[in-house]
Order: sequence, then C-alpha cells, then structure tokens
Amino acid sequence: MIKYYTRACNFKYGSIARKLIKKKLALPLCGNGNISFDEIEIITRNKNRVSNKIIHYKELNNLSNNQKKKVKKDLRNITSKRNNFLKNINFSKPSIMGILNLTPDSFSDGGKFNEKQKSIKHISDMISFGANIIDVGGESTRPGSKTINPKKEWERVKHVIRVFKKRYKNISLSIDTRKSDLMIKSIKHGVNLINDVSGFSYDKNSLKKIKKFNLPKVLHHMKGTPNTMQINPKYKNVLLDIYDYFEKSIKERFTDKKIIVDPGIGFGKNLKHNLILISKISLFHSLGFPIMIGTSRKRFINQISGKYDSQDRTGGTIASVLFLLSQGVQIFRVHNVKEIKQGILVFEKILQQ
Repeated sequence: MIKYYTRACNFKYGSIARKLIKKKLALPLCGNGNISFDEIEIITRNKNRVSNKIIHYKELNNLSNNQKKKVKKDLRNITSKRNNFLKNINFSKPSIMGILNLTPDSFSDGGKFNEKQKSIKHISDMISFGANIIDVGGESTRPGSKTINPKKEWERVKHVIRVFKKRYKNISLSIDTRKSDLMIKSIKHGVNLINDVSGFSYDKNSLKKIKKFNLPKVLHHMKGTPNTMQINPKYKNVLLDIYDYFEKSIKERFTDKKIIVDPGIGFGKNLKHNLILISKISLFHSLGFPIMIGTSRKRFINQISGKYDSQDRTGGTIASVLFLLSQGVQIFRVHNVKEIKQGILVFEKILQQ
C-alpha cells in the first residue's frame, strides 16, 4: 500500500507572511496570518521504501491523481484555524503548560514541590510567569520508573486538584495520569484536560470511562512503558510511524475531536529519533489538530551539549522551543516558565517585524 504525507515548509513570518497571504503567494499555517508557507514536502511510503520531493503549493496539478487528492486534503487541515476547545486557550497563539511534578522521583524536580504550601506557591509563580495551563502529575514517567498504585498517586495530587479551580478559575488544569480512576476523580474537581503519556493504552477502559465528560485530551506517543521505553527503541521510520499511530488512533479510538497531539520527545526515542521529530514537526499539522511538545530538560539536550550541559538545561530548552514555535507548534510543556515566556515574547517580536 502506498501512502502519501504532506509537510508544510519554507515558512515566512510577520508582515512578510501577511503580504504573501494577501497576494495569494503563500498559505496561512493553521489559520494564523503571521506564519505562512509556499512549499510542501510530499513524502511517499511504499512498504519500507520512503521518498520525498519539495514542490511549490501551486504545482499540485503536476501530481498524480492519488497524490493530488491526498495533498489537497492535507492542505485543508494544514491551513485551517484550530478550534479553541480548551478552556481559555487560543490555539492561534503559543501557550505554556507549566509542569507540577508531585513525585519523589521525577528526573529533574522529584520531591521539590511535594509539600502543600510549596506546590501552591509554585503554581502561583508559574501562572504569574506566563503559564496558562498547569499540568499536575503524581507518577514519575522518567526512563526506568515503575508504576505506582492509583491510591498512592491520588494521595500525591489530591490537595492540588481539590483547590485549584477555587483559586484559578481562568487557568486550564491538566491531569497527567495513565489511570482512569484518577482521571474521573480529577474531572469531578474541574480538570480541563487529560494528559495520558500512554496514549490511553495503559488503562484499556480509560477512554470508555471518561467518554461522557467530553473533555479535551492529549494524544501522546510512547513506545513501551516508562520502565522499558529507552531500551534500544526502534522504528521503521520514526516520523511516519508516529504519524500513522496518531492517524489510526484518531480515526478508530476517539469519537470527539478535542485532541492535542504530542509525539512524546524522549518517550521511547533515541537522540536521532528526537531530532528528526523536532526538525520535521510541521508534518503533524496535516492531522488538523493542535500540537504540544515537551522538550524541557530532556536528555537529548545533554547528549548534544556534552560538557556544556547544565542542571536546568534552560538554554537547550529555549532553543528547541523557539525552533518549534517557528514551525507553528501551539503548546509547550516546560519547567522554567518565566525563561520560556521571555524567550517566546522576544522571538515573536523579532518575527513580527
């Protein structure tokens, strides 16, 4: 079976993008007039053979009928404005998801915010620094970590989940969990987003149990489990394999369309896999959904920087965020909210000129 994939490329920004769109010399990315593109990479996959070519978007008539049909469908998704289905989030602008790990063993901040007052202060700080989504998790998913039981996980997060919406009504609350029991308990306390790193595959009944609540969900990709994911991960083609995973999951498992896709940087990927996904991230716009990426403090930064690594890896995180921003990614899951917000503001100001 031959499959075709469409990736927007050759982006322009700010006033140049707006002029090109107005003159119909370029197309808007995700309905955002401040980012345009005029070229597309068409990737062809025939079993294990992958080939590609880059064409101007006006050269579609030179394609075969099957290619043309698929590319036109993809372009409708790539150029269409995303529906704002997540509370107080505008997908036409970059959003920051601040991470609150209430675990003793997360890879960079385990145990740091477990005390009630420290966790509440950290939430307040992240919001004041520019986070408009807070992601709360009680189970570490670092490489090699092991599953904990739902009762222990709920004990870790319940004090935050119970009070969050009483204090921050206009901030989106996300629960980072693989377990349906925690999803439902959190929903009852006003959670707005379900972020399951297993792609709702760890708990086989989770999608069925939360279906009636019709809440937005992050469709995340992870190869294996946190305990096994970094043991020599392999793909036929990491970019296309993950695209196919998203496409199939959206079609077969999700009845609503309130989906944010996250390719799962560092979740069952080696350095090469991560770099391919980041550099070619714009492929996923052709699915028609917002994209979320978490590169914050990830190991690939250390693998690249070597002796120039730092504890917080802020420099590497900002570099990856700004590149992803230039590719139209909508949500960034980060630890250092203030520094990332500052970087985004300066970068956007430069691009808008």
